Amino acid sequence: MSESDPFDEIIDAETDRDPDLAVIEAGSRTLRTQGGPPQADVPARPEDPEVDKALREVEAELATRWGETKLEPSVSRISALMDVLGEPQRSYPSIHITGTNGKTSTARMIEALLGAFELRTGRYTSPHVQSITERISLDGAPISAERFIETYRDVKPYVEMVDSQQEYRLSFFEVLTGMAYAAFADAPVDVAVVEVGMGGSWDATNVIDGDVAVVTPIDLDHTDRLGGTPGEIAGEKAGIIKQDATVIMAQQPVDAAQVLLKKAVGVDATVAREGLEFGVVARQVAVGGQLVTLRGLGGEYPEVYLPLHGAHQAHNAAVALAAVEAFFGVGAARAEPLDIDTVRKAFAAVSSPGRMEVVRRSPTVVLDAAHNPAGARVTAEAVQEAFDFSRLVGVVGASGDKNVRGLLEAFEPIFAEVVVTQNSSHRAMGADELAAIAVEVFGEERVQVEPRLPDALEAAITLAEEEGEFAGGGVLVTGSVITVGEARLLLGRG
Repeated sequence: MSESDPFDEIIDAETDRDPDLAVIEAGSRTLRTQGGPPQADVPARPEDPEVDKALREVEAELATRWGETKLEPSVSRISALMDVLGEPQRSYPSIHITGTNGKTSTARMIEALLGAFELRTGRYTSPHVQSITERISLDGAPISAERFIETYRDVKPYVEMVDSQQEYRLSFFEVLTGMAYAAFADAPVDVAVVEVGMGGSWDATNVIDGDVAVVTPIDLDHTDRLGGTPGEIAGEKAGIIKQDATVIMAQQPVDAAQVLLKKAVGVDATVAREGLEFGVVARQVAVGGQLVTLRGLGGEYPEVYLPLHGAHQAHNAAVALAAVEAFFGVGAARAEPLDIDTVRKAFAAVSSPGRMEVVRRSPTVVLDAAHNPAGARVTAEAVQEAFDFSRLVGVVGASGDKNVRGLLEAFEPIFAEVVVTQNSSHRAMGADELAAIAVEVFGEERVQVEPRLPDALEAAITLAEEEGEFAGGGVLVTGSVITVGEARLLLGRG
C-alpha cells in the first residue's frame, strides 16, 4: 500500500458503524408502499403424509452424517463429489458470501434484486429457521419437499461412491451443498447466490469461483475453528476471493480489512469498500421498516423502502446493491446505475424470517436469531430504534459453543427481565447453566428459568402483559436460530 492510498482514512471511518453514513433525516415523508413486509417464505411440513414420510427419511439419513459443527478442514470430499456429478457448479455464474453476521439477509436481498431484473436465481443459505428445504431456493422460494427428496435421491449414489473412496464420509453440510449445486444446474439458474457455512477457504461451498465475493462484517465467532482475532478470521474468509473477482467489502475492523485487501491485491481482484465506493447515505424509520438512500457503484438510489428493521439491515442492503451492480458490471463495464424503480420494487419485497421478525401483537413478540455478541449488539440497537417498548422481556436459548456471556451482556441494558430456556438441539446450553451466567449479568431478581421453550414463551408473554393492555410491553426471543425457529412454530408461523 502506498502512503497516498486512502486505506488509513477508510479504517478510521469504518472500524465502527459510522453514524454519518446512517443519518436519520429530520421531518416526515409519505411512505409510498403497501402495508408491512410480505409473509416470510418459511415452508411448513408437507401436507401429503407420504411426502412428509419421505422427507423425514431423507432428514434421518442426513442426520447420520457429521453435523455442521464437526469439521475436517478440507474441500477434498466435496471436490470429489463435484467431479463425479460432472462439475455442476461450473454451469452458472455465482455470487459468494462470507462474513460473521448478516450473510443470510444479504443473500436474500441479492436474490430479490437479481430476480427483479428477470434473472433466474438459485440461493443456498444456512442454517434453516424451520425447514431444511429453506436452504435451497429457486426463483426466490424454497424448493418443494418433493424436489428436495428427488434431488437427494439423484445425488445419493454419487455420495455413496465418494464415501467409499474417502477417509471420512461426506458431512451433512457437504451433501446439502452438493444437492444445491446439482439443483441449480438442473433448473437451470442464471446465477447462484451462495452463503458459506463457516469460514471460507475450506468451506464446502468454496468449490465455486464466485464472479463477485461479498464479505459482510467480520467479528469474533467460531473462534476455536477460525481464529481468535478478526484478522485471523478474515484470513480464512478471504479464501472465497478468487482471481480477477470483484470484492464487495462491508465495513470491517482494521486487521480484518488489511487481510482482505492483501488477498484481493494478490489475486488481482477489484475491491469496492463500504463508506468509499458505496454505502448508506441516509435512512429514517418507517412503518414496518425503514426508508433508505443508498449510494451504489453507479450512483445514488433515493427513497428505497426496506421492510426490515435496524441500521445493520440498511448496511446489508448497501452491500447487496453493490454486489448486484458489480455482477452487472456497473462501475466497470457500464457507468449508469440500475433502474431505480426495479431496485425499489425488489427491496420492498424482501423478507428475512427470524431476523427482527414480528410474529405476534398484544403483546408484541419479536424473533431475532442473534447468536453472538456482535449480532446481539446490533439487534439491541435495532429494537430500541424500531419499537417503543415500555418493558421488554427477553427469552434466550443459546448454544453451548457460543460466547453466551457476551450475548447476555449486550442485551442486559434493554431487558427488564430475561427468561432463560433451551431449544431441542443437542448443542443447546442447558437452562440451568445458562441461568447461572444470566444471574451474574442481570442479577437474580431479573432472571426466570423455564427449561421448556413453550413455558418460557408463556412466562415472558405473561410478564410483558403485566404492563397492561396499552402500556407497550414486548418480548424478544433470541440467542439461536434454532430457538427462533422453534418459537416461530409454537407461535403459529409455520
